[in-house]
Amino acid sequence: MEKVGFYEICGIVASVCMILGYMPQAVHTIRTRNTDGIALPTFLMMGIGAFAFMLQGLLHKPDIIWSLFLTNLITTICSAVVFGIKIYNYYFRKK
Repeated sequence: MEKVGFYEICGIVASVCMILGYMPQAVHTIRTRNTDGIALPTFLMMGIGAFAFMLQGLLHKPDIIWSLFLTNLITTICSAVVFGIKIYNYYFRKK
């Protein structure tokens, strides 16, 4: 059995924290459709960053970094959903 090193533990802790940080906001936004408290540029940049980290985990050679890829896949999806709701609210509900 392979020992789990400090590197892997840091990745797992970061993964859990990222998902637990994004999910409540995404779930709240999906349920309420309220995006008034969300800064569009900030959430957009965080989504782009998560997408870039997802690609980094996927394209890492020789092996995929699964914790980096999966965590940022989830956060990218959450960011895209919240961003979509924010844009919808801004352009269709505010007018």
